[in-house]
Amino acid sequence: MKKLLLSFLIFNTFVTHLNAQESKDEIKLDQVEIISSPRIEIKSLQNSISVISISKEEIQNSTATNISELLQQIAGIDVRRRGVEGMQADLYIRGGSFDQTLLLIDGIKVEDPQTGHHTMNMTLPLEVIEKIEITKGSAARIYGQNAFTGAVNIITKKDIENNISFGLAGGSFDQKRGNITIQKEYENSNILVNYNRKESEGYRYNTDFKNDEFFIKSNFKIKDQKISAIGAFNERKFGANGFYASPEAIDQYEETQASIIGLSTTLKKNDLIIKPKLYWKRNQDMYVYLRQDPSVYRNMHISNKVGAEINMVLNNQLGILGLGIDISNTTLSSNNLGQRDRKMLHIFAEQQMKFFDDKLDLTPGLTITYFSDLANSTDPDSVETSDGWTNIPHIYPGIDLGYSFSEKFKLYSNFGYTFRIPTYTDLFYSSPTTEGNEFLVYEKALTSELGIKYEKENFNLIFSAYNRAASDVIDYVKNEESEPWQANNIRDINTLGFELNMGYKFYLGSFNTHQINIGFSNINDDLKETEFNFSRYALNSLKNQITSTYSFELFNKISSTIAFKNSERLNEEKYTVVDFKTSYKHDKFTLSIILNNILDTEYTETNLVIMPGFNSLVGIKYSIN
Repeated sequence: MKKLLLSFLIFNTFVTHLNAQESKDEIKLDQVEIISSPRIEIKSLQNSISVISISKEEIQNSTATNISELLQQIAGIDVRRRGVEGMQADLYIRGGSFDQTLLLIDGIKVEDPQTGHHTMNMTLPLEVIEKIEITKGSAARIYGQNAFTGAVNIITKKDIENNISFGLAGGSFDQKRGNITIQKEYENSNILVNYNRKESEGYRYNTDFKNDEFFIKSNFKIKDQKISAIGAFNERKFGANGFYASPEAIDQYEETQASIIGLSTTLKKNDLIIKPKLYWKRNQDMYVYLRQDPSVYRNMHISNKVGAEINMVLNNQLGILGLGIDISNTTLSSNNLGQRDRKMLHIFAEQQMKFFDDKLDLTPGLTITYFSDLANSTDPDSVETSDGWTNIPHIYPGIDLGYSFSEKFKLYSNFGYTFRIPTYTDLFYSSPTTEGNEFLVYEKALTSELGIKYEKENFNLIFSAYNRAASDVIDYVKNEESEPWQANNIRDINTLGFELNMGYKFYLGSFNTHQINIGFSNINDDLKETEFNFSRYALNSLKNQITSTYSFELFNKISSTIAFKNSERLNEEKYTVVDFKTSYKHDKFTLSIILNNILDTEYTETNLVIMPGFNSLVGIKYSIN
């Protein structure tokens, strides 16, 4: 009865607002300028790689309350959560693993050397995000290691105005939320400060959590040179019922801290643009197997990464030259993984060229990478020198090619090599059931993609087909059930897939704006046989994935969105999840209602952790300009 009533209310809302409305002239969608690489910035239809941008308006209208939920609405992305609020979520792109996907904040890499499980620890509140750019495919040539299957770049707010907003929310599972955002402009500077508090008793035994998120950004000048500074700190404390080990491990508990500080600026002189960055990233993870008795088994890991990056863009007779160098030092202190230290050097170059009245674009490029602590691996190209650096570089070339038939229609393709270095968990983890392997080598892949892009006023479409031939992929394997799992470069995987993303924006009546986004992806993985009898990480990609959102706005006061997700995994598990959000704005107040999983679907995303059924959240926001 509850589900029938909710479905009727949503259906009635749609019918009411679609009735007897007049069509208005077409709306021209702005062509979003995106960062197709840290060096060269060009518009969406001009690049020859697969990049999707989630705009500020789409974020505001979304049913999502965090980045994990938001990214799930994009075809080709698989965010596998272990409960509400993205408490422990793993990020996958195009069937790759969580260790093969890179997360960035304002172009700063925030990967964790311990494990990709911590990637989503460093996400930001939606209130401080300008847009999110998702690069799919061989992004390692652009961003370096960990972007094996793609990268997600979170871009923070650019326009900071005088404003103060407060928000309170509550809902199912005794959820309580509060946030405050302060924006202030000065004569030669501005500042944005945001604080979020989220807590819940949990939707089942030992899934309670307490989250604190703090973010600050400031733009200021030193001798007429504009500098941008960001800082963020996230702390999460949560019960981890069945999150790791096995579903029977119901008393696990975890606390994580993730923080980042970054400084950046832009220098321009004639045709040369220089973009330097300085950054520091820290992650802390404390895990206990028995919450009530931490002495039984406890892991504590603290990682720090300090780095500097300089990217350069030079307009020349051939087109646009992009150059970059990124140098960093990473340390890890762990009671399980030991004391580790890694120096990294990443050099990047690409040259975009155009021919035939700028209709044909060609962008060859390569990356050269050094890592100081992998020289003792079995990789024959890795040789250790007296200063701890490998003296033989790892070189990964690639090329992008595109042809624009018009300003609205483009055919593109790209080819490239990509790689991932083993995490410290892969190399050194030790437990009664699992052993790392310090002789692991790089994972490698050759990727190729062919696609089309089409944009016309209020309609856009991107279709792509791709292939990824990966070798030396790390898996945990054994021959006897009584043996511990051990990491090995054992897998060769050929991944073939395609994706379709469409967007349509229109008016019905004078004040009613509507937008529809639809995505579909298909993945087929071909695993080569191994000599081992047991594999721990059998692939469970989203074989078929359908995503759809429908948003509409009425009289600049009421906005509603319904989000539809249909998933079929390689293990043949299928599920459909529908979420709904509606907001009413009056003067300085905004009232919102979010209904999640309104069909009350029972499903899991990873590790047999049952996701929440139907749940709701009601919030109110007060804003002062």
